[in-house]
Amino acid sequence: MNVIETKLPGVLVIEPKVFGDHRGFFKETFNAQRYQELAGIKLAFVQDNQSRSEHGVLRGLHFQKTRPQGKLVGVSRGSVYDVAVDINPTSPTFGQYVGVELSDTNHRQLWIPPGYAHGFCVLSDVADFTYKCTDYYQPEDEGGLAWDCAKVAIDWPITSPKLSEKDKHYPSLSELAQARQG
Repeated sequence: MNVIETKLPGVLVIEPKVFGDHRGFFKETFNAQRYQELAGIKLAFVQDNQSRSEHGVLRGLHFQKTRPQGKLVGVSRGSVYDVAVDINPTSPTFGQYVGVELSDTNHRQLWIPPGYAHGFCVLSDVADFTYKCTDYYQPEDEGGLAWDCAKVAIDWPITSPKLSEKDKHYPSLSELAQARQG
């Protein structure tokens, strides 16, 4: 397993070992001992999720307000551009993001510690996206950041994304910071 640090504290790209031949492949998608030793992930996972989305769908940028979730994410089918954004106003990397392509061919995962906003857009015809979460999802605790916030300036590799109604109306980074202070 290869672990790659990013510019955001604690956000890691993980490349599991993949064993393949003419029949297909095998990979271990999670092993608590190995991920703790090599990636420093010590939080327990309590919920697994999977979503399926079509090309051009953009989901995010989401976070939990008072019970933040750490997420280990990957793709079992297709390809996505996955993004983590630092939304902590006291952080030296506040407003910065990391974007990584995750696919069923590169087998990469992204570890996003609690406290970051997260989202992705689908690059392939269809993508099956998997999440391992360190806390339970609570709809009343969900928050979001505008996917197109000018201050963050994410270079999304798609134009005219397909968004949910909820994702169309999230605040900018400045509005989010003001709401958290007030």
